[in-house]
Amino acid sequence: LFQVMNLNCSLWQDNIMSVKHFAFAKFSEITEECFLLFTLILLMFLASLTGNALIALAIWTNPVLHTPMYFFLANLSVLEIGYTCSVIPKMLQSLVSEARGISWEGCATQMFFFTLFAISECCLLAAMAFDRYMAISSPLHYTTRMSRGVCAHLAVVSWGVGFLVGLGQTNYIFSLNFCGPCEIDHFFCDIPPILALACGDTSHNEAAVFVVAILCISSPFLLIIASYGRILAAVLFMPSPEGRHKALSTCSSHLLVVTLFYGSGSVSYLRPKASHSPGVDKLLALFYTVVTSMLNPIIYSLRNKEVKAALRRTLGKKKILT
Repeated sequence: LFQVMNLNCSLWQDNIMSVKHFAFAKFSEITEECFLLFTLILLMFLASLTGNALIALAIWTNPVLHTPMYFFLANLSVLEIGYTCSVIPKMLQSLVSEARGISWEGCATQMFFFTLFAISECCLLAAMAFDRYMAISSPLHYTTRMSRGVCAHLAVVSWGVGFLVGLGQTNYIFSLNFCGPCEIDHFFCDIPPILALACGDTSHNEAAVFVVAILCISSPFLLIIASYGRILAAVLFMPSPEGRHKALSTCSSHLLVVTLFYGSGSVSYLRPKASHSPGVDKLLALFYTVVTSMLNPIIYSLRNKEVKAALRRTLGKKKILT
């Protein structure tokens, strides 16, 4: 009896150690559906890369846009590029290829970069809301209070928080044992589906994920709400309707981006575990990794005359050089 128990224990330990690779679940057994989704995601991915790269380039090459608001917008565009590039290429490969596997190290790397860019974007959106609050509530002191040093500090803090959270969460989750099955029922190595594959009790990890979500998703969101509450109060005391309209128009693009990003992210990470389903999680993941990244450049360029003019100048320079 003891020999059998020792043998079973040994086999269980070997099984834990043998899981060095994961595999993404197949989206559909129907080839046409996979190809259609591949085409749609590829087009949105290329549109996202092009739009965000053009906005970052336009801000970099046009001195008139070297202001705090556009400095943060350029950072947001770079974040969106990294955000999509950390997830979409592997997702596209898994849709049309039988090679849907990913190594233990590759999965951990993907989770780290995805978490880094996602948390950094949460913090950066809060910094952008604070910038709008300072511009509208204290226009006379705006240039001194939002100096280059202050803007750089806010950007570094945003990226730094994302780096630390990504490193901590990835290390904490991949310190668990994975004893199979090794199929990830998702498009990429997101935290909830990887936790579902771990052996033993993961309640502490789930609690840590929830706490991080509260601190790094909900806290910046509350700062955004507080900033816009102060902005609304300042706008209501403006004497002219033109001034109120101009002040609110400078915030509309940011508000729309915040709604898209936080709406899908909150539903994904802050709802109870019992309400999670692979199908809904996949649709939400597609929305906040592909759709929002594609829409952000459109939102900021269509509703901003300065960005549109800078894009025309940038594209005009490229045509002249070619």
